[in-house]
Amino acid sequence: MDYEEMKGAYSALFTPYTKDNRINTEMVGRMVEHQLAGGLRGFFVAGSTGEGLLLTLEERKVLLEAAVKANRGRGKVIAHVGAVRTEDSVALARHAADTGADWVSSVPPVYFAQTFEGTLYHYRQIAEATDLPFMVYAFNTTVEPERDAQLFKIRNLTGMKFTNSNYYSIQQLQLKLDAPALFLSGKDELMVAALAMGGFQGGIGTTYNLLPGHFAEICRRVLDANDVAAARPLQAEANAVIALMLKYGNMSYAKLMMRFIGLDCGTCRGPFPPVSEEQYARLAEELRAQGILKEVR
Repeated sequence: MDYEEMKGAYSALFTPYTKDNRINTEMVGRMVEHQLAGGLRGFFVAGSTGEGLLLTLEERKVLLEAAVKANRGRGKVIAHVGAVRTEDSVALARHAADTGADWVSSVPPVYFAQTFEGTLYHYRQIAEATDLPFMVYAFNTTVEPERDAQLFKIRNLTGMKFTNSNYYSIQQLQLKLDAPALFLSGKDELMVAALAMGGFQGGIGTTYNLLPGHFAEICRRVLDANDVAAARPLQAEANAVIALMLKYGNMSYAKLMMRFIGLDCGTCRGPFPPVSEEQYARLAEELRAQGILKEVR
C-alpha cells in the first residue's frame, strides 16, 4: 500500500445537528468544502469528536453518506465504526465499504471485554468484514510494542490513530512490525512534536475543524520541507485556541467555536451539559479578544 497518498492532516469531523436534533447534512457539506479549501487531506467521521457513540446506527450511516457525497473523492474518508456491540461495528464497516469510504477505524471494545483478547477478537471481526484498510484507534491507551505488534497481523489492519503522547512507544512498535503501516497522531496540541519525532504521516484532530489551514501547513512544513522551526508559530496559535477550548471541560464549547466561524453545528448531545446563549456570548467575547479565529456572523 502507498501510504504517501494518505499523508497529511485530517479533521475529526464534528457531527452537526439541525434545530430539531437531526443530522444536518447540508452543514456536513459546508464543513467538507471549508476544510478541503484549507488544505486538509480528509476526514475522520463519527469518532470521539463526531460523537459517534452518541448517534444511532442509522444516524452514523446518514453522516458518513453525507460526508462521502460532499467529498466527491477529493479527500480521504476514514469511517470510525467503533461500537459497544462487535456486530454493530461489523455492520457499520460493511456500510462504509458500500458507501465509498477509504478506510475504517475503531476504538477498542467499549465497556465489555476490555482485555487484549477482546480487542483482538473485536478488531479481527471488523477488519475481516471488508477489504478496506483498517486503522486502530488508540484513544488515550498505552501502546505496548511487543503485545500490540500482534494486532498488525490481522488481515487489513495496517494503521493506527494514536491519541497519546508516548511517541517512543510508537517508535518501538514500528521496529517490531513486519511491514510499514500508517500512523496518524491524535494529539492536536503536540502535532509538531509527533511529526518531528518521526514515524507519523500526519494527524487527526478536533481543532482541525477550526484551523484547517494551520494543521495542513504544519504537515507541509514538517513532513515536506523538514522545517520544524517554521511550524512552531502555527502550533502556538493552535494551542491558544485549544487552551480556550479545554478551559470549559465540555466539548459543546468546541462545537460553538464552529458557530463563531460561521459553521453552526449546534452543541453536543447528552451527557454533555447544554450551553446557554449567555455562555456562548461570553465564549465569543473571549474568541474576539484572542483574535485567532475569524468571526463570521
